[in-house]
Amino acid sequence: MKFLRLGLFLNFHILPILCLQVTPLPKAARGKSTNFKNLSVSTENTLSQMKQCQTYQEDRMKSLKVSYKEHERLIVDGLRVNIVSYLRECETSTANTTHEHMQYPIGEMREEIKYLLADFEKSTIKEKKEELNLKQISLKIVRNSCIRLHYELFHLHVAISKVLGKPELSFIASKKCLENIQQSNMFIKENVSNHVFTVNGKSVHNVKMQGDSYTCWITAVCALPNGQVLVADYAHNKVKLLNQQYRVVSHLDVKVKSLKSLDMCLITPTEVAVTVHDEVQFITVSQSQLAKGKKLKLQHTCYGIAQHQSDLYICSGTALYKYTLSGKLVCRLYEDSLAHDTVDKCAVSPTGDRLYITNWDKYKLLTLTRDGTLLATYTDPALGGLGGLHVTPAGQVLVCGYWSDTVLQVGWEGESKLATLATKEDGVWGPCSVCYCSTTSSIIVGLLRDDNILVFRVE
Repeated sequence: MKFLRLGLFLNFHILPILCLQVTPLPKAARGKSTNFKNLSVSTENTLSQMKQCQTYQEDRMKSLKVSYKEHERLIVDGLRVNIVSYLRECETSTANTTHEHMQYPIGEMREEIKYLLADFEKSTIKEKKEELNLKQISLKIVRNSCIRLHYELFHLHVAISKVLGKPELSFIASKKCLENIQQSNMFIKENVSNHVFTVNGKSVHNVKMQGDSYTCWITAVCALPNGQVLVADYAHNKVKLLNQQYRVVSHLDVKVKSLKSLDMCLITPTEVAVTVHDEVQFITVSQSQLAKGKKLKLQHTCYGIAQHQSDLYICSGTALYKYTLSGKLVCRLYEDSLAHDTVDKCAVSPTGDRLYITNWDKYKLLTLTRDGTLLATYTDPALGGLGGLHVTPAGQVLVCGYWSDTVLQVGWEGESKLATLATKEDGVWGPCSVCYCSTTSSIIVGLLRDDNILVFRVE
C-alpha cells in the first residue's frame, strides 16, 4: 500500500490521528461501485445552487448599497429643503428690521447653516457607510465561502471524469465529492435558506389592460431573470408580460375551466409552464412578446405547478404528481383524498430535497422529502386560506394567507414562521400569488379582484 494513497484516504477523517483502525485503500475500494452518472448530476445541481447562492449574496450587497445611498440622499435633500425654508423665513422676518436690532446678520446665518449642513452630511454619510460595511461583511463571508465550495467541488467534478476505470482513485474522488456535496447543501441551508427578509419599500402597479372587462385576479406571478414579470390573470383568462417597470407589454389568451387552474412556473430563462384545467401550456418569451409552445394533456385537473431539474410537479387538488417535461408520468408522490383542495399549490427547494404543498382545506403547509414522505406540517391562523406559495433561489419559503390578508416567510424546515412580511395595512387584501425577483430584490404579490400588483423591496 502506497503512503500517498493511504494519506489521501485518511484525509476523509476529521482527525486522522485518532483513527483506531485503518483499512488499506485497495480493500476499501474493492466492491464499492459508484453510479457516476447520478453523482455527476448531483454535482452539477449542487454547483448550480452554489452559483445561485453566490449571486444571491452579491445581489443583496448591491441592494443594500442602493438602499443606503437612496436613504442618505433623501435625508440630506430633506434637510436642505428645511434649511432653505428657514432662511426664507429669516429673510422675510428681518426685511423690515433695522440693522442695529438684528441679533445676527443674514450672511453670518447663512455661513453657520452651511457649516452645520456640511458637518451633518459628513457625519451621517460616515455613520451610514460604517453601518453598510458591517452588514456587508457577513454577506461577503458567505459569498466567499460559496466561491470556495464551488471551486473545490468543480475541480472534484473534473477529476472524476479523469479517473474512471481506476477503482482506487475513483473511490477517493467519489467519496470526497459526496462529502463536498453534503457540506455545500448544509452550508446553503444554514447560511441562506433562513435569511429573514426585511421590507424597506413598496410600490403599486396597475396590470389591467384596455379591453379588460372585469377586475383583475392575479393567480400566479413568475419573475424572469431579465427583470420582466409574467402574471396570470384568471378574471380575463390571460397571461400578461410586464416589462421592468411593471407595465403590460404583451399577453396571450388561455381558456380556463377550473377555478384553481392558471398557476405558473419557470422552465428556462425564457419559458414558463401554465396549468390550464387538465393541461399544461408552455409559453415562451422573445423580444417582449409571448408565444404558445407545446401543450401537455394530463389525466387529472392541474392546480399548482413547480419545476426542478427537468421534473414537473403538479397538484391535482388531492394529489401531487411527478412528470417529465415531455408529459410522462413518473409517479404519484403524495395523496390526501379525505377532502377537496388538500393538495393545492406546490414548490421545490433549490436542492430538490424538499417539496412544499399547501392544503387549502385545513390551512396547512406540508413539507415532503423528494420521494413524498411527510417531514413537517405547519398550521397557523395567519395562513387562513393558503393562497400563493413560492421558494426563492436561496431557499426561503414564502406563503400567502388568503383569508388573513398576510404574506409570511416560513423556515425551510417547514415547521415555523420566521416573519410576517406584509398585511392588509400594507395593502394586502386577498393575496393569491407571491414571487421573489432576484434581479430587483423584490417580493411581488398578486391579489384577488384587484387591478394592481404589490411590489415589496426587500433585503
